[in-house]
Amino acid sequence: MSSGVTAHKFASLSVRDLLDAREAYHVHLVHLENVVGTSVGRYRFKKGDPKEHGPRGSDEPKTLGNSEVRETSWPCVLVFVTRWIPTAEFRARLDEIVPPRLYLPDGRVVPTCVILAEKYPAPVDEIDTLRFPDNMLGGGYPLLADVQEQTRVATIGCLVSDGDCLYALTNAHVAGADERALTTLVGGRPETIGTSGAARQGRRLPFEQAYPGFPGPRSVLNLDAALVRAVDANRWTSQVYGIGQFDELADLNVDSVTLDLIGCPVVAFGAASGEMRGQIDGLFYRYRSVGGQDQISDLIIGPRDGEREEVSKLARHGNSGAVWFLEQQAEDATLKRRPIGLHWGSQHFVAGSLRERTGVALAASLGVICRELGVDIVRDVNIGLPETWGKVGHYKVGQLACRLATDPKLHTLLDKNESRISYRDAITEDIADPHREDPFVPLADVADVVWKSGGQSVRGKEGPNHFADMDQPAPNGGKALLDLCQDPAFIDPQKWNAFYQALSIGVMHRGLLPFRVWQLFDEMVDALSQQEITRYVAAAGVLAHYVGDACQPLHASMLHDGDPQTGRGKGVHSAYETDMLNRNAPALNARIAQVIAASAPQLTDVASGFDAAREIVQLMTRAIGAVPPTDLIDTYEAGNHHVAKLWAAFGNATAERVIDGATVLASIWRGAWRAGHGDALTAGFTAAARRDLLAKLYMNRDWAPSVTIDRMTVTNGVLTIT
Repeated sequence: MSSGVTAHKFASLSVRDLLDAREAYHVHLVHLENVVGTSVGRYRFKKGDPKEHGPRGSDEPKTLGNSEVRETSWPCVLVFVTRWIPTAEFRARLDEIVPPRLYLPDGRVVPTCVILAEKYPAPVDEIDTLRFPDNMLGGGYPLLADVQEQTRVATIGCLVSDGDCLYALTNAHVAGADERALTTLVGGRPETIGTSGAARQGRRLPFEQAYPGFPGPRSVLNLDAALVRAVDANRWTSQVYGIGQFDELADLNVDSVTLDLIGCPVVAFGAASGEMRGQIDGLFYRYRSVGGQDQISDLIIGPRDGEREEVSKLARHGNSGAVWFLEQQAEDATLKRRPIGLHWGSQHFVAGSLRERTGVALAASLGVICRELGVDIVRDVNIGLPETWGKVGHYKVGQLACRLATDPKLHTLLDKNESRISYRDAITEDIADPHREDPFVPLADVADVVWKSGGQSVRGKEGPNHFADMDQPAPNGGKALLDLCQDPAFIDPQKWNAFYQALSIGVMHRGLLPFRVWQLFDEMVDALSQQEITRYVAAAGVLAHYVGDACQPLHASMLHDGDPQTGRGKGVHSAYETDMLNRNAPALNARIAQVIAASAPQLTDVASGFDAAREIVQLMTRAIGAVPPTDLIDTYEAGNHHVAKLWAAFGNATAERVIDGATVLASIWRGAWRAGHGDALTAGFTAAARRDLLAKLYMNRDWAPSVTIDRMTVTNGVLTIT
């Protein structure tokens, strides 16, 4: 009989089989001096090993970093050890050898897989700059607790509710059990966001109670979950920073948990690390034994294969409380993210060599936590992102541009793709909600909903694409960009970058909206030259968002959300651009139709990316001239922050801004169509683009990449991104 462990003999083993075997051999395994933990999962092969399996024993240690799960991997019990025993020492150390198979009385045989897991102390100095909210509160942001003259940091996981109150979910070891006031920083100032308490916590739970029918009489499940009762429910959004709106809970229970989870990709957003990408390496990780009681974590999460940059991010202090989302591909190629676990801790192990280390995250099942605390995950609170040109505005600009007179073939293409770019129906608050059951986000709001903070495919350098402070004066009373750009030669990213540098403005706050439009113009032209009509539609659709930004005054002003010096007018941005239009969408539609009926918009000639950027500069100039930001702030303050006052004063002018933006957008579309010789394409290129292919493009961070202005140069009229 072969001494090797073969896959086909064990393929039918279930999670329950593995747990039965681990429990039966519990006493034996815990008394092995170098065994520090066990988990259930699938056999791991050393990377680069062409064989399906090899003989028992090897002089090179097998670690999480140098091994992988393959399609042929069979169910097994993972045994983590602190010392690797070379083959030559087997005979001398028989009492320390982990048995290759675990035999049960009823005839079942369960294989083991030994992993070197020598622990490293967790570093205390590895933490990225914390990201604090500007307005709305939500998952992914830091939660601060002052305890014994120290500030502890955790991550807000997500929103939950018991049917009465709204709570933020985080870790109990930071939230505390003493009715502690918990804070974050909003606009640089501390703000109390809620209170914790012993009655709203779940720390540990008997394993057999958490998973009835699974063995584990001496084991407890570490939940480490706490509910923070929100002070003001109106300040919260159910979106998670860096993730956006997510899908239904991936519930782990005795009937649903399977070994198919092993190797599945997961993603989270931690306050300390930002986006964390990992994969499930093991289930029911028994990581510690204290006083005869074993402690278990539902999930052990390691870095994805080939993504070594994630090693340190998974185990940084401050990520505790983050929610892990299971990533699953839908039939239409869109990505679903289902919450599955609550990050509560981490460990550092050796990785590919003894000089390297790998960090793993430990997470508790969200399904068990919600059941034990009597709450449900909330997915529909304030899902419109704050401080953005609202959905109504963006979709109206895109819809209207599709309907303006243009070249015949282009008009046919836009008509076929209107429902991809925006909506065919009247643009209202309800229909403009991209977070309904249909996962496809119409292109005109992809830049906010998908790419910006809280999006499904967040891009860290997306923010500067959405604005340019055209009224920001140069040092010592010099000219503002608004005046400098009257000279076309100043519409140059290098000159803008030098202008910002002279003001000591950080690179992430250097608005570059006109150059983002230039970039997308070139993308449309290139797509047509390659006869890639789907790419043209995608670029044209997302361009609608940026032109929509440019036609609104607060995206062109340093007073984008009130006076930054005094704080006067704080909140005017979302009040004007989102709340006002959401409440008055029917009136906006009617006013736009009335103006167009009286005087049809006339497109202008745009022959190049530079021309497109110049059109955006002029559009922004007209916007802050027609609706001066100082007037908006004055009206907002005088009207006691009532949206009705803003609509009464600026409703008609705002409708005209939408028409102006749609006209410029249609002009740029036509200019790129002509520059790329769109009319030379056959009639087959004027059909509706496939939504799954459009989604695949906008979910790809490398397509039309978001960059900062210091990476843009113009040489001989050509925009280059480095």
